[in-house]
Amino acid sequence: MEIKELVLIGGGGHCKSCIEVINTSGKYIIKGILDLDENIGKDVLGYKVIGTDKDIPMLIKNKMKFLITIGSIGDSSKRIELFNLVLSLGGDIPTIYAPTAYVSKSALIGKGTIIMHQTFVNASVIIGVNCIINTKSLIEHDAVIGDHCHISTGSIVNGGTIIGARSFFGSGAVTKQYISIPDGSFIKANSIVK
Repeated sequence: MEIKELVLIGGGGHCKSCIEVINTSGKYIIKGILDLDENIGKDVLGYKVIGTDKDIPMLIKNKMKFLITIGSIGDSSKRIELFNLVLSLGGDIPTIYAPTAYVSKSALIGKGTIIMHQTFVNASVIIGVNCIINTKSLIEHDAVIGDHCHISTGSIVNGGTIIGARSFFGSGAVTKQYISIPDGSFIKANSIVK
């Protein structure tokens, strides 16, 4: 298996969780992090902030792959902007799976989505691009998660549920089966969505 080089875009708390997943996967070497100007040279779990998003075109020329590691709690606009920027410049954003996650062979997972530790993605699930499927979440059979969503820690998306694009689904929230949640929704932690 060829180990590929990866640059992370965003150096906050979500970046730390992504580093844990990437390092345990054994598929990528993290070459550095892009963040704000004032953070260049700082260290995040042993990885340096090497530049800003202005460096993306040069890094693409050097065949780097990228992962958007900015979190999103209610506002995914920056994640979407950076995701679209990388793709528009011809960059590659792989899908990342934690080795402790279970992802059904019949599930379809979009580009740039990260499946965090101890997540369970069941049969015939569809997850869009640039999503965060966070630690210990459960996505049941036939659920559809739209592009740019954040499914938070310990949440349960029951069978056949459709969650619209750009939605935030809070920690510990649970859906009834076969319901639809509109685009851009904000579901509070520990909610029961009927």
